[in-house]
Amino acid sequence: MDLALFSATALFMVSMTFSPGPNNLLCAAHGSQHGLRQTLSLMMGMFFGFTVLALAIGIGAVFIEQNANIIQILVYAGALYIAYLSYKIAFSPPLKTDESTQILGFSTGLLLQLVNGKAWIHFIILMTTFATQFGTGYGIKILFVLVNSTLGFTALCTWAFAGTLLRKIFNTPGQVRILNLSLGFSLLLVAIWIALPH
Repeated sequence: MDLALFSATALFMVSMTFSPGPNNLLCAAHGSQHGLRQTLSLMMGMFFGFTVLALAIGIGAVFIEQNANIIQILVYAGALYIAYLSYKIAFSPPLKTDESTQILGFSTGLLLQLVNGKAWIHFIILMTTFATQFGTGYGIKILFVLVNSTLGFTALCTWAFAGTLLRKIFNTPGQVRILNLSLGFSLLLVAIWIALPH
């Protein structure tokens, strides 16, 4: 096996799954507001969504590459949806109970993957640039999906846990308001970055 190719692939998967993006920032924000247990359903929706998305892109990579306009529509739709979520987080009331803001569940995590431009780009590059260099056929693509989904779920847990730590530090209504605005603004920046041409 080519060590340089393996290293580049591993670095790509780790950096893409752990870097700030819609999933990770939303998990951090939700974890800070509701705790890790209440964020688990959201994370499971994300996990299921990006696993299915990765498989679909692996199967349909050629079609997707030939229809770039579909990706562009999804990118803009994703940016709008992420901007909406950033607004909801930024202006959540700083109450102390777990019921103070809406708890996002499985369906929100799943829906986010359909319009998550970062996820689409991530999996298209993974399947067309990296997986094809390790071999042809669906076996290698399925292996890539399993490894990537494991890393992805680990990243979600890490960011959600980091959010719960932020909740302990920011524990007064004024501090919670600042935290919510900061996390919401960070998510808005991700939405803007996704919408900009690359």
